[in-house]
Amino acid sequence: MASASRLARAPRPRPAPASSPFAAALLASASALPARRFLQLHAHLLRTGLLALSPSVPAFLSLAAASLTSRRALAVLDHHLASPASLPSTFQCNSILRALSDPADALRFLRRMRALGRRGNAFTLAILLAPRCGPAHARQLHANAVAEGHLRDALLATSLMRCYANGGDGDGARKLFEEMPVRDAVAWNVLIASCARNRRTKDALKLFEEMRGRESEAEPDDVTCILLLQACTALGALDFGERVWVYAQERGYGGELKVRNSLIAMYSRCGCVEKAYRVFCETPQKSVVSWSAMISGLAANGFGEDAISAFEEMIRSDVAPDEQTFTSMLSACSHSGLVDEGFRFFDMMRCEYRLKPNVRHYGCIVDLMGRAGLLDEAYELVTKEMRVAPDATIWRTLLGACRIHGHVYLGERVIGHLIELKAQQAGDYVLLLNTYAAVGDWNKVAEVRKLMQEKGIQTTPGCTTVEYNGEVHEFIADDDAHPRKMEIYDKLNEINKHLRIAGYVPNVSSELHDLDSEGKESALTYHSEKLAIAFALLVMPQHRPIRLAKNLRVCVDCHNFTKVFSGIYKRLVIVRDRTRFHHFEGGKCSCNDYW
Repeated sequence: MASASRLARAPRPRPAPASSPFAAALLASASALPARRFLQLHAHLLRTGLLALSPSVPAFLSLAAASLTSRRALAVLDHHLASPASLPSTFQCNSILRALSDPADALRFLRRMRALGRRGNAFTLAILLAPRCGPAHARQLHANAVAEGHLRDALLATSLMRCYANGGDGDGARKLFEEMPVRDAVAWNVLIASCARNRRTKDALKLFEEMRGRESEAEPDDVTCILLLQACTALGALDFGERVWVYAQERGYGGELKVRNSLIAMYSRCGCVEKAYRVFCETPQKSVVSWSAMISGLAANGFGEDAISAFEEMIRSDVAPDEQTFTSMLSACSHSGLVDEGFRFFDMMRCEYRLKPNVRHYGCIVDLMGRAGLLDEAYELVTKEMRVAPDATIWRTLLGACRIHGHVYLGERVIGHLIELKAQQAGDYVLLLNTYAAVGDWNKVAEVRKLMQEKGIQTTPGCTTVEYNGEVHEFIADDDAHPRKMEIYDKLNEINKHLRIAGYVPNVSSELHDLDSEGKESALTYHSEKLAIAFALLVMPQHRPIRLAKNLRVCVDCHNFTKVFSGIYKRLVIVRDRTRFHHFEGGKCSCNDYW
């Protein structure tokens, strides 16, 4: 009886912690819980002792980092990391780091790890190099990697390079590359991508030769070929792109769909639509990317009807178009003045394929309407009918249409919208200058120039490139840097004499300074396109097309000059400006003076 009484007074023993499989199952179910329920589960696990089971702690901490906001996740982590004994393994700490979304919070957790004696490894630092982290963040982790001897790790080094490149520090990426003891193909590819991202496209092409040199530890792979073809696309370097393609075929990469798609884009963006179409036809399994690249190439080169035919063939082939395909189709209609067809495809995208138009689609429609002179209707579309907020590109598209049609009042309103977005650039003011100059309002031109000077706005100089023997030659207006400058200027003066005899008269409306007629003609004489054409005539054989790439829109005078040149000298000239291609042949242009 006494013993029974003692048993009754004794405290009840707490239930033993649940088995590890039960804890694992409970934690697995927590992954789908909202944050509030997750915190309730946390309280329950603490009361029942389930988190006393050591295998459960790291799993729960990883889940907390992934399921909660950074602030709450760190509070949970701090609660459980009270001593070195409770610290998860390096592998488990890396899992927690990977789940934390904010780089600053991840660094805080790393410092707590190290304070408790868990130093981490190279992979720990690589996790912290998220694509969104800036150069300052990258430099801090770079210093850690050097101090701890982790820079030999290829994954960490290439992650650091990628962070520098994404932050616009191409020199930092190159310096780190030079410090790496072993440079594999991935490191080379990151460096090539860094050059391309930071507009050092010519440097990206040079790396191809370095990579194939005797001192290189790695050969170009299929990713290298794709990156180089994209660089050639940006630069209009046809000869170099074809060398990359030959290499890809020799190494067995020629059948890779992504390589072939990049080649189609490269040929299209170099004005070789026939070669692009040949590669396209020889591609056995065409994806929607393949079709979109071909349609985009036809659109950019002014073959709007052919782009429509390709789209119809795509539908017959049971390949569903995506957003990019319709962007290409709307662009084709815009460049070719196919207004009704453009609206038909816009309706098809929304109604038949249930695709929601994005800002690029609306931009194409605004361009289509603006080129056709429907400026007020385009402004109404942007301000009242668009389902998405207009960006700076749409306003610049409309501003360009105002310049073409001399709509001064609307151009001033559009500049006002750009100022509201705080997105105005030097090119916007140049478009406004063009608009005023087109109607001869030189007082307004002077006012805008004064405003640009007060704001310190610098315009981008026009630059034209031409490739010869694998080397890209660059020209700017009144250029005196080229080693053959004397020959180039003599040849250009000779061309001008022949063209004037044939009836060419400089279009002085392209000159935005208030000069007399003679002064304007003189200012137009040595534009970058004309210098590039003179150089090409010096070095290229008669049968070879002259291919130019310009960073700005081609001016009216250079357009007229090149038309007459193509007829007198019987040369095919292909010019890629900022928005499209111009194929000059026999005194005519493929754009039909509609650009």
